[in-house]
Amino acid sequence: MIRVLVVDDDFMVAKVHSGYVERTPGFTVVGAAHTGADALRAVRDLAPDLVLLDIYLPDLDGLAVLRELRADPSTVDTDVVVITAARDVETIRGAMRGGALHYLIKPFSYAALRDQLEHVGALRAKLARLSAREGAGQQDVDDVFGARPRSTSGLPKGLTEQTAELVRQALIGHPDGLSASECAAVTELSRPSARRYLEHFVDIGQAQVRLRYGGTGRPERQYHWRS
Repeated sequence: MIRVLVVDDDFMVAKVHSGYVERTPGFTVVGAAHTGADALRAVRDLAPDLVLLDIYLPDLDGLAVLRELRADPSTVDTDVVVITAARDVETIRGAMRGGALHYLIKPFSYAALRDQLEHVGALRAKLARLSAREGAGQQDVDDVFGARPRSTSGLPKGLTEQTAELVRQALIGHPDGLSASECAAVTELSRPSARRYLEHFVDIGQAQVRLRYGGTGRPERQYHWRS
């Protein structure tokens, strides 16, 4: 099992992300922290394999936490995936230079986080296999350092360029936003298919989600194209 520490200043968000982790086979949550200082203490005390690290924390920001983890010999081997609402290039660059394995922009779907967790698991398995050998070949190195595999179109497996463009045009044509059901009606796709494409656009930052509240029941996710 890959042991995960969830770091987020929002207690409810941390709980949601912890639930995502627990739903993913091969991963378990060993703790949660809500400040930078608590995160550093928890990494040293719990020795997690992976930290899901928020940037906006009430004391140290996430990049400062990342730098301290990399500077401490006892925590330098802990993997980090940044999870944040920060979209500015300097923060992204700082996360990359600090050695984060990936950067997920909030809000994201369970599927987006699951993909990254599975990527971390696959990477750790590759490195474990290589450690049993005397050395690595160039193909082995390329496999470790290369980008996460996607389809030749650049879309996640199972999505097509033609349908993605159909959903994109539907969002652009409805500036007030569309729910997954409304998008399905406009594009003549099934609701699950429409939702997959909508969540993909959210994951890559081209669309955003707002909650639409009705009279009763749970709020509905409404998708808006970013102009």
